[in-house]
Amino acid sequence: MYSSYQTYRFGFGGGLSPAVRNLIIINVLVFLVQMISPVLYNNLVRYFGLVPYDLLHKAFIWQLLSYMFLHGGVFHILFNMFFLWMFGSEIEREWGTKEFLKYYLITGIGAGVFNVIFQPNSPIPIVGASGAIYGLLVAFGLMYPNRPILFMFIFPIPAKFFVIFLGVVAFMSAYNSPGDNIAHFAHLGGLVVGYLYLQFKWKIDRTYEKVKNKVKYPHLKIHRKPESKDKEEDMRNRIDEILDKINSVGYENLTEEEKTILQRASDFLNRK
Repeated sequence: MYSSYQTYRFGFGGGLSPAVRNLIIINVLVFLVQMISPVLYNNLVRYFGLVPYDLLHKAFIWQLLSYMFLHGGVFHILFNMFFLWMFGSEIEREWGTKEFLKYYLITGIGAGVFNVIFQPNSPIPIVGASGAIYGLLVAFGLMYPNRPILFMFIFPIPAKFFVIFLGVVAFMSAYNSPGDNIAHFAHLGGLVVGYLYLQFKWKIDRTYEKVKNKVKYPHLKIHRKPESKDKEEDMRNRIDEILDKINSVGYENLTEEEKTILQRASDFLNRK
């Protein structure tokens, strides 16, 4: 459901949302622990980073989750947390904390699995939240395809083209830059897993909504009309929120629920 928070140009998500804030705190605290000593850093990365060979041959399953909270350096964590705030806060406000956190973990774990599939015998640890961050990027691109994003912090381009560009770079780099110490397959995996998850979920949600309405009101194509002045006022307020969203990000960025509400309200008001 669309919240009352204002949307921000160039993709910035405003203040920190709850899950994003907690994720940043956890990542920063873990990074500070990593930095206590080189020995501690190496041990943490060795046993809690994602090592494809150890996962498959030693059953280090926890690494699929723990690797997301380790980072390889100051700039690594800085950029990941910046993008987590930049895109994640607005997505969390749109979806709610529970759904956002579930998606973040699914894409992060999925990115790790994707990397293991393509590099099953690699002994090199993978660390970082980048797989989940790429999942957030594809979600943002699907939700707000025409929202301008500052490429290289200078050139504004629509979010959909920004995500496509990242996908092409991740794909090309995965096969052409195998030794550059960057987990390109994990980046690509975050994009792929995020896209597939959202397409499947949105399709299921639309099907469920149609079935629910058909069962609840088998003789109507829309919900029951408001039975009181209060209900009509609530509907008008909801429509005002949706119209404000259209003015901010365009009709194509409405959720299916919002489009349905708009259509039902239009039908109702036309009959009055």
